[in-house]
Amino acid sequence: MSHVGVPRGTSRKRRSLALLTTGVLTLPVLAGCDSAHDDAVAATVVPQDVAPAARAQVADGGTVNWAIEAMPATLNAFQADSDSATTRITGALLPTLFPLDAKGRPQLNPDYLESAKVVEREPRQVVLYRLNQQAVWSDGREIGAPDFVAQWRALSGKDSAFWTARNAGYERIEKIERGADDLEVRVTFAKPYADWRSLFSPLYPKQVTGSPDAFNDGARSTLKATAGPFRLRGVDKETGSVTLARDPRWWGSPAKLDSLVFKAVGPQDRTRALAEGKIDVADIDAAAARRITQAARDTGGDGAPPAHGPGSGVSPAQALRSWALAHGSDEEAAQEAQEARDEKARAADAYAAEQSDLRGYVVRKSLEPAYTQLALNGERGPLADDRVRRAVARALDRQELVDAVLRPLGLPAEPLGSHLALAGQPAYKDGSDALGSQDTEEAQALLADAGWTREGATKRTDGTKAGSEGEKRKGAAEKKEAGEAGRAEDSGSAEDDGKTDDAARREPAADDGLYIVGDDDKAGEAEGAATRVIAPALGAAAQSAALLRQAGHLGGTGTSEDAPARITAQDRQPGGPAGAYAPAGTAAPAQPPAQAPDSARGPLGKDGKPLTLRFVLPSGSGSESLRGVGEKIAAMLDTIGIRTVITKVSDDSYFRDHVASGDYDLALYSWPATAYPATDDRPIFAKPVPATDGSLLVEQNYTRVGSDHIDQLFDQAVSELDEKAARDLMKKADARIWAAAGSIPLYQRPQLVATDKKLVNVGAFGFGAPHYQDIGFKKPKSAGAPATRKK
Repeated sequence: MSHVGVPRGTSRKRRSLALLTTGVLTLPVLAGCDSAHDDAVAATVVPQDVAPAARAQVADGGTVNWAIEAMPATLNAFQADSDSATTRITGALLPTLFPLDAKGRPQLNPDYLESAKVVEREPRQVVLYRLNQQAVWSDGREIGAPDFVAQWRALSGKDSAFWTARNAGYERIEKIERGADDLEVRVTFAKPYADWRSLFSPLYPKQVTGSPDAFNDGARSTLKATAGPFRLRGVDKETGSVTLARDPRWWGSPAKLDSLVFKAVGPQDRTRALAEGKIDVADIDAAAARRITQAARDTGGDGAPPAHGPGSGVSPAQALRSWALAHGSDEEAAQEAQEARDEKARAADAYAAEQSDLRGYVVRKSLEPAYTQLALNGERGPLADDRVRRAVARALDRQELVDAVLRPLGLPAEPLGSHLALAGQPAYKDGSDALGSQDTEEAQALLADAGWTREGATKRTDGTKAGSEGEKRKGAAEKKEAGEAGRAEDSGSAEDDGKTDDAARREPAADDGLYIVGDDDKAGEAEGAATRVIAPALGAAAQSAALLRQAGHLGGTGTSEDAPARITAQDRQPGGPAGAYAPAGTAAPAQPPAQAPDSARGPLGKDGKPLTLRFVLPSGSGSESLRGVGEKIAAMLDTIGIRTVITKVSDDSYFRDHVASGDYDLALYSWPATAYPATDDRPIFAKPVPATDGSLLVEQNYTRVGSDHIDQLFDQAVSELDEKAARDLMKKADARIWAAAGSIPLYQRPQLVATDKKLVNVGAFGFGAPHYQDIGFKKPKSAGAPATRKK
């Protein structure tokens, strides 16, 4: 399951190009926010699926090839371009003092620490670390206070020569000293810091953090010293692999494997790489998981081809017609038909062989420690009004969205109730009541209160009817007065070409295709992206809202620049309802039928402009599920009169050029979970503030929605050393975030991992950190005594 995700911990500020236009959010009364007791966790906690086995059952030796997205840009986890590959690799090489357990809780790692605790609270918070006396770096030097000091100085933010991506927590440290002996490290904080367990993980040797040159450049492709069950053997950019070898200096349980190789294999290539035996472990999407599951069910004993794959959907009548064409009297047609039959046969044989090879793998399933959200950009446009944002949220049937993603995978399908914790974590509480559940009438009432009405879509405040001759004359006069500069500024619309909406509809499209008929066919076009308009239908298409929902995924396939709002035949589901699509230029009758449902009588609007939201989605092959969720959301918004323009952009530019820059109204992306929300989540929900250059400092708050009260709750929680009191503050903050409706959590992401059937202690780890030293191949069972032949 491929999703667009966002790494945490990047405190390097991103700036948008415009100032925030909204004022203080108007928040509803948050009933129950001050409750002292913890609510029971309603959502299901999904366990790890890693084929657990005792070390005695794991064979010594062997190599495991593990797929990663791409070669890591750096091995320094504290640099801005570190990624999931960096985290995966360094987890086997460097100390993590408090790794997460299966429920997302930090637990002391006895391989590195004998103890770690707060020993003083007043006048300063002091944490005393007692190191494992056997803990050494791969060069033989003891892990000690000098390594802690060097990392603190590099990450404190006081020396700009260190190119760091984050310094949260380190800037609160006042000093670090040697304790009673070399095994003790005493850390004194200038300000209380509740999330102190998050610090010094991973811990780098002082050779990496001791100087700006070593930190900035030295640790990008190599590490001078490590301290884990594996050591770094080599990085090969030509083959796209990073090889780790068992570390003979490791003092803990020795690694079972001889070597661990991380290979760069793109998601689209992983099924083939598995079948060819090039990788043993790989995160996969739902389509690949289905193939592996089907391969396990295919007996393959009778030589029959799989009942799925190329050619499996050919009916007897189609097969007979193909045979007849191939053996007909028309030689040219017969040759073409035979070539097509041969090509299909080769594809079917290749597919069958691949399925046979996939029988050696199994799919491990859990929920990833990350959640997918609908982001609403509150910086400008209709969503700058919190009533419109709340209306969008109240229109969503989150259970339907969760069911569509998780239920087909056999995973518990329950909507996520928190922005700051996942089910099973101590801080989890469903705070969605602060916003309210799905309610169409309430959503429509919020929109009406914000001034969006059906009459507003056709009438301006000056009494001119939108689309009328009076309006056209007025618009033409305004254009003439504005001159060429005004037309150039708004060159993306139909009006910029000097055409009325009707004229724009009548003009033939650039390529022949099918378009959804909305109130304005041109509204869906955007730069460098394939777009579609999903709008409340009019007249003969009054039932289109229901038809769109029945049709399911309507995603266009084009991503080239200036692509029109095209829907190809493959975008339709088999047997899709007639009338869901219409050729470009088809006009809707002026009046809806009397029996049309209230939600399908046209879009809402204000001052003659329809309520339209631009929904940006990634177009990559691994984002089908995300686009499917986007289509369902668009259909839900359609029922309350909100028009949605879906714009599909390349995966490479999706986040950088659209989400982070604020070039969207609606977007779907994911955040990883954390055990330290007061630290890690603050930049995600911090109130944007104007910068001195007139831009907006948004940190990681790409929805641009925040409040002073939310910031205050985070500030209080990060300094609260009483863990229960800190969790209560985070639950209050989450309720406020729900009420602001800038981010709507939908579901915890599925985690699907293909592994060799013989591998144990590896798979879908969920929250938990891998125990790399325990991963290996299961010992074969002993043959036992031969069976006695019956007489």
